[in-house]
Amino acid sequence: MSKLNLENESKIIAEPIELPEQMNKFPSTRFMGSKEKLIEYIWGVASQFQFDSVLDLFSGSGVVSYMFKTQNKQVFSNDYMAFSANIAKALVENNHVTLTNEDLEIILNEDTSTDNFVSETFKDLYFSDEDNAFIDLVRANIKKLENNMKKSLVYAALVRACLKKRPRGIFTYTGLRYDDGRRDLRLSLREQFMEAVESVNGAVFDNGKENISNHGDAMTLKKHADLIYIDPPYYSPLSDNEYVRRYHFVEGLLRDWQGVEMQWHTKTKKFKSYPTPFKTLDGAFKAFDKLFEFHKNSILIVSYSSNSLPTKEDIVLLMEKYKKNVDVVSISHKYSFGNQGHKVGNNKNNVEEYLFVGY
Repeated sequence: MSKLNLENESKIIAEPIELPEQMNKFPSTRFMGSKEKLIEYIWGVASQFQFDSVLDLFSGSGVVSYMFKTQNKQVFSNDYMAFSANIAKALVENNHVTLTNEDLEIILNEDTSTDNFVSETFKDLYFSDEDNAFIDLVRANIKKLENNMKKSLVYAALVRACLKKRPRGIFTYTGLRYDDGRRDLRLSLREQFMEAVESVNGAVFDNGKENISNHGDAMTLKKHADLIYIDPPYYSPLSDNEYVRRYHFVEGLLRDWQGVEMQWHTKTKKFKSYPTPFKTLDGAFKAFDKLFEFHKNSILIVSYSSNSLPTKEDIVLLMEKYKKNVDVVSISHKYSFGNQGHKVGNNKNNVEEYLFVGY
């Protein structure tokens, strides 16, 4: 059974710990809710326990799973978004496969015929005709790769290219609003992709463990580990937590728009969002309770925000049903962008990020 490292001390110390140099190689993006700026605190808390395996239930950007991998833990990563699960597959599950020049020759072969799905469906919405044609070319050529991990790396690079090329990295609007003149917006998608391949390749490393990325529902995943990290969608009555709405284009890329309910009448050509209990307050309460009960024999670390519900007091009470000790670490944090454009830069983005620790 995993235990707290501290002797004669039950209180968690809230101090950040510098991470290994390998962490600097993680290909960062402006992913909504990413914990990239908080991972030194997350490790500062987690490092006070003895444990060998970690389950990251809502992996999102993949940065927390990757951090635990750099600490030589066996990492089980999960997300209900296909493109998020793929990032973890390419950079956490993958210990040694990289893309070669020969692989890129296959991916960039312009003699391949394409279905023009992106070029026709998303014309004039997010990218130029040239960029859309490039996406269709990669989609067609990726089928020629025999190694599934290489396919995963290509998709990870293509998603990264799309997110960096897109102002604010989201697909909730069309056109080129929020063009702030960044270099990322000047590069073609092909140039972005080539840089992303280099970045993704450079992030691959072997921590000597058999790490696994799963694409599925955290509420039904029957997987245990010594430590469970839970960073669910944050419920708030003031804004939505719709990851599908923000990232439907790159999610569609991973799924090749198969098995999704396209909403053709919408300007953004999005598809119907996946069901999640975190869309309502009652659903969030029940989801936390279910997760805490199922993982009651593991160390629990939960990320949640002061501007979200349930409240800090509510989550502590829920966790205390299943854990003898519950501590709360509070970290001041400023989100890189708000849920609406007019909130960018205002003080409503300043929140306390909580780490609830049950042991």
